[in-house]
Amino acid sequence: MIEELLVAVAGTAAAVAVYAGAAARVVKQYERGVVFRFGRLRDEIRSPGFTMIVPVVDRLHKVNMQIVTMPVPAQEGITRDNVTVRVDAVVYFKVVDAADALVRVEDYKFAVSQMAQTSLRSIIGKSDLDDLLSNREKLNQGLELMLDSPAMGWGVAIDRVEIKDVSLPETMKRSMARQAEADRERRARVINADAELQASKKLAEAAGVMSAQPAALQLRLLQTVMAVSAEKNSTLVLPIPVELLRFLERAAPMPGTDKAVAGPAAGPEPVTAPLSDAYLKGRVDATEAVEDLTGASVEPSPREDSARE
Repeated sequence: MIEELLVAVAGTAAAVAVYAGAAARVVKQYERGVVFRFGRLRDEIRSPGFTMIVPVVDRLHKVNMQIVTMPVPAQEGITRDNVTVRVDAVVYFKVVDAADALVRVEDYKFAVSQMAQTSLRSIIGKSDLDDLLSNREKLNQGLELMLDSPAMGWGVAIDRVEIKDVSLPETMKRSMARQAEADRERRARVINADAELQASKKLAEAAGVMSAQPAALQLRLLQTVMAVSAEKNSTLVLPIPVELLRFLERAAPMPGTDKAVAGPAAGPEPVTAPLSDAYLKGRVDATEAVEDLTGASVEPSPREDSARE
């Protein structure tokens, strides 16, 4: 009797152990358990930890609730300003409703991937090249809105979308490089012109100061000579003041002023500088040389004229 009781207890314990082994489940911290009983969804979502199900009757599906990083394959398209580009992106999303992620869509990861590719191609066609290169924040927000609307019905929430890279044709890259170079050259010329304008204003102010003190111009000339001679140059160029040339021009006699016009209408006799003997002698020699070169004029004889007639 006692042996039969022990055998029954041992059999019951073994059956309980087998049942517990078949019914026991462990849900991890980043997972949620969805139970289907005879194919019908149970309302209770199993939380992380140890849980029990009915063997053979229930089926437990674990859904990962972590943020998933999904790269979007590069999509090639034509922008609104007719430029062919190749754009790739990355999508960050997570499951917020485990039951909807299993029931409403067959494979929520594949669905999100296809929707991201379609939305990316749509964004390329609606945007200009400058927006793709410099205004990516706005495009990222537009992509997130386009993906978030259908994904909420699948129990998925889009965390963020980022455009990683924009590939351009080589011809477009060279054109953009030339444009940037031309723009930089334009700015350099504007800066140089502005510098010349400021320097001219300062030079005009300096000229005004030097005109009040003529000795300042001589001091500046000496400073320039010292700066040039400090470089051990073999040739030293000394500038001649313009005032000296004007003084020599006023001192030189004008042609035709060596004789005064006689008569009362001539007015007072002009005052001319005395001419030196060397100057007078050189003038006579020049006149004789001209006469030697030209020679006396030869007139035809009367015989030659009658013969010609």
